[in-house]
Amino acid sequence: MTSIFETVYQILAAGVAITAVALVMYATSFNIRDRLVQTYILLLLCVTLIYAGEALASVSNTPAYVEFLLQMKWVGLVMLPAVYLHFSDALLTLTGRPSRGRRRTVVLVIYVLSLVMAILIFFGITVGELAPQRAPGPYLERNLVTFAFGVFYILVMLMVSYNMLRVVLRSATRTSQRRLLYLMAGGAAPALTSVLFLFHGNLTLANHYDFYWILSIIASVITGFFLIVMAYVVSFFGLNWTDRAIKSRLLRWMLRGPLVAAIVLAMTTIVRRFGESQGVPNFFLVPVVMVAVILLLEYAITLASPYLEKVFFWGEDRADLEVIQSLQDRMLTGKDLDQFLETISASICDRLQVKAGFIAVLEGGKIDRVIQTGDKKTLTTLSLDDSMLEEIDDQASEEADFQTLGELNVVRLEHANGNGNKKLLGVCGFLKYDPEKVEAEDLQAVRLLTDRATIALKDRAYQQQVLRSITSLQLEVDYIQDLRASASYNQQRIYNAESRSVPDEMTDWVKDALTHYWGGPKLTNNPLMNFKVVESASEANEGNRVNALRSIIKEAIEKIRPEGERKFTSDWLLYNILELKFLQGKKVREVARKLAVSEADLYRKQKVALESVAQVIADMEVDGTDLPSGQASETEPPDMNLNK
Repeated sequence: MTSIFETVYQILAAGVAITAVALVMYATSFNIRDRLVQTYILLLLCVTLIYAGEALASVSNTPAYVEFLLQMKWVGLVMLPAVYLHFSDALLTLTGRPSRGRRRTVVLVIYVLSLVMAILIFFGITVGELAPQRAPGPYLERNLVTFAFGVFYILVMLMVSYNMLRVVLRSATRTSQRRLLYLMAGGAAPALTSVLFLFHGNLTLANHYDFYWILSIIASVITGFFLIVMAYVVSFFGLNWTDRAIKSRLLRWMLRGPLVAAIVLAMTTIVRRFGESQGVPNFFLVPVVMVAVILLLEYAITLASPYLEKVFFWGEDRADLEVIQSLQDRMLTGKDLDQFLETISASICDRLQVKAGFIAVLEGGKIDRVIQTGDKKTLTTLSLDDSMLEEIDDQASEEADFQTLGELNVVRLEHANGNGNKKLLGVCGFLKYDPEKVEAEDLQAVRLLTDRATIALKDRAYQQQVLRSITSLQLEVDYIQDLRASASYNQQRIYNAESRSVPDEMTDWVKDALTHYWGGPKLTNNPLMNFKVVESASEANEGNRVNALRSIIKEAIEKIRPEGERKFTSDWLLYNILELKFLQGKKVREVARKLAVSEADLYRKQKVALESVAQVIADMEVDGTDLPSGQASETEPPDMNLNK
């Protein structure tokens, strides 16, 4: 039983180290500049050193390696009090009680003392050399300095407890109190369980092996569990995700990371030791078991994780979340639509035995793009433009299956709404077919294919409406998430409702749109085209969204223009950069010379100017502000190189 207990502890100690490393990796997705997140990562690193050193030392047979690994364990143990005090100070600051200098000085002094003791470990001063016997595991001999460190450890942890108590008392709501209690419990677990390492070599533990291993097993389980609890609570300070998203992502990471690694390690250890007990030191089943366990666990997690999320995190919102989650698989992107229409066009050509066909997609009553199949050279000689729509309308007939248009047969892809009115979504066309080679079954198949094309175009139109709504809602969602993240537990940083931050991506969208302001794919395919304010402005621009977006950007630039006559002073710098570089298309060097700034400074100020324009557009979108005129600028595009 003692051997079994020892093996279980070694596996669990390694599992705690793996969990700590995995949580360090997970914490990199947090706001690393946050002090609480930084100290949490330091805490995880200390736990990693402690448990990794302990686990590796217990299975190593080389005394020099064992001593070094135990020294690394003691480095983590010695630095732990300073990191805990830093953690409690950061949390107290976050709840609106910043240090006036005294707490920060104490933290710095404790760090210096801990660092000195950590360095002295390698000189055999803080703790002695490797003990000649295992009691019951390998340990470094203790001395008077080790005893002094034990007193130091307890005193600092008492200071930490006092700070944490102040944190809880400062929380005014049950929600914040509950989460802070989780954080205190999570922080207390590694601190208390690490005390056990100070007693390594104790005669009582040396004489009761089973008791020692059981106690160590319990300590490892508690430490691993509460490290995860701490990760969950710290997520609320470092991320602006919802509670459900935090739990869901943490669960997935823990299942696919530490859980898989720990179980694989456990199984390979058991198989290897079984082989050694049978006299086979290099047991051939070890790699087989390792690969098999990884594959089986990944398969099981893939199947089980969606159900676990539904059971634990979705609750009453399950129906809504299932719809949202399925959107990714069901949404039809522009590329998906083009591929589907190309397949339909090719199938029609095969059925009718013709060499070329096409499907024209309409946007705003005009042909947006044409998907061609077959002999495209033949199609290039035909007029596949908006003039074709007028000819089709003139020859529209309810009785004919296909309309004749020169060398083509065409089919109107129409969708009837609830009022009985039909809306033309596209046109399917193909070269004239030979009636003698086509049977009735083939014509029926063509009708079915054109119906499918119509359904695809209709679904895409509906989905574009959904995407526009989601895009317009994104700014409000980001605002609410930032509000939650900034206001949590922090009485000094309550979010300023007058200041709405915009996502970094939106600044990039504005830059792309200005780069191709007078025409280009960065303007026509810009995500800003999906904004509601652009849709409203398009009504005044004859349904042309490109001109609508251009007018919105122009209006946003005018909003940051200072009052009065234009000057080339510092208060006009942002407006002048936008107007000269993007609207007039002047070169960077020419703009910098005209504004009397260096090129490096010009790029810095350009970033600020773009952020200002993005902020104005975001405010227009959220507040529902329309353009006064809604008309695109009549200024002619300059003769310029858009790629400079």
